Amino acid sequence: MTENFQHKELAQGRWFSFDLMEQLGNIGSEVNRAINWKNKSDKQRSTNAFHRALELIYLTVEDKKNRKRLHEILLMREALCDFFVGQNQFKSTDQSWQKYFLQFGYAARRNRL
Repeated sequence: MTENFQHKELAQGRWFSFDLMEQLGNIGSEVNRAINWKNKSDKQRSTNAFHRALELIYLTVEDKKNRKRLHEILLMREALCDFFVGQNQFKSTDQSWQKYFLQFGYAARRNRL
């Protein structure tokens, strides 16, 4: 399944060396790219970034060390799909997603120092 991934190196195992904060921070980077391209009316680039985010979410779900957080990860995936390709029943906004993922980027950075 992972042979078609855009993040080939990560899919081959490197992703699993990251802790959950780093994983969510990286997902957030792709989500931010998708939002930025959407706001610039570049649907193709926005869609590509969203698909890359979904790839990273898939890898995060597959990571055995995240089993206790699986419910939250899957709910986040559902809400993201609803926001980008659904009816936005969760009433998400660009800002709410940016705020949600920003904390993980900070936490991942802090853990590296």
